[in-house]
Amino acid sequence: MSTNSIKIFAGNSHLGLAQLVASKIGVDLSKVVVLKYSNQETSVTIGESVRDEDVFIIQSGCGEINDNLMELLIMINACKTASARRITAVIPCFPYARQDKKDKSRAPITAKLVANMLTVSGANHVITVDLHASQIQGFFNVPVDNLYCEPSMLKYIKTEIPDWKNAMIVSPDAGGAKRATSIADRLNLDFALIHKERKVANEVSRMVLVGDVNGKIAILVDDMADTCGTLKKAAETLKDNGAVKVYAIVAHGILSGKAIDVINESFLEKLVVTNTIPHEDKKSVCPKLDTIDVSPTLAEAIRRTHNGESVSFLFSHAPE
Repeated sequence: MSTNSIKIFAGNSHLGLAQLVASKIGVDLSKVVVLKYSNQETSVTIGESVRDEDVFIIQSGCGEINDNLMELLIMINACKTASARRITAVIPCFPYARQDKKDKSRAPITAKLVANMLTVSGANHVITVDLHASQIQGFFNVPVDNLYCEPSMLKYIKTEIPDWKNAMIVSPDAGGAKRATSIADRLNLDFALIHKERKVANEVSRMVLVGDVNGKIAILVDDMADTCGTLKKAAETLKDNGAVKVYAIVAHGILSGKAIDVINESFLEKLVVTNTIPHEDKKSVCPKLDTIDVSPTLAEAIRRTHNGESVSFLFSHAPE
């Protein structure tokens, strides 16, 4: 199947990534006008025919998160009512992914609500990257392809971190142990874990290292960096335990609040994030920030989906 009947639309959340993806597939972004009226309502105008087309809409859950989510829902619905054959929502960073369980009484499971909204608006398929919790895939009644940053992270470690064979992969909390052990196994490296105790949400009071990092390079691996308080404290703990250098590799760089100041003041050599969320403006004020480009992975996933090929190859390989 050629790419003639493929249409790629982009919302306003991350135009740069959408352009990279489209250029790698070899098509131009399709025409769409998304704007806000003075009363804050979102208006979407699809600028070309999508009848019987395979439509992909790229919109990340970041920045003005609720506006961007609403944009995505309206764009999906506009394509559905314009008779698109199949609509795939490409959501590099899934919004509300951290609200995925009822961990206290009367807590909403907002990730499930978002899944329902996407399905009701008309999405036939969802492609996302490194979900906070993989069970979110089960919230949908349509297929979900959860792509992993792991192959790209492995490539980065091997090419950009000098003396990586003397490194140790460290998970900054118990929840990320599975991700970190998987990377450690594939690099044939040892693994350590930091146990953190929280007294209040988003604030870590104490950290205990399980494992020996003395004389080693420590590579922290996590799925998202938000306020970066955990990474700063983890880097301190690792340095106190004799680590030579500390790197952090994270799938989604949310970097909210004072995150940039926190990174600049920390013991981290580098914080490496993917471009699922735009952060070009932050790179100019944070020399420690580095980027892994996930557009080849997304482009290949879109191409394979469009041609009816298996996407599972991407779970263990990083396309060029």
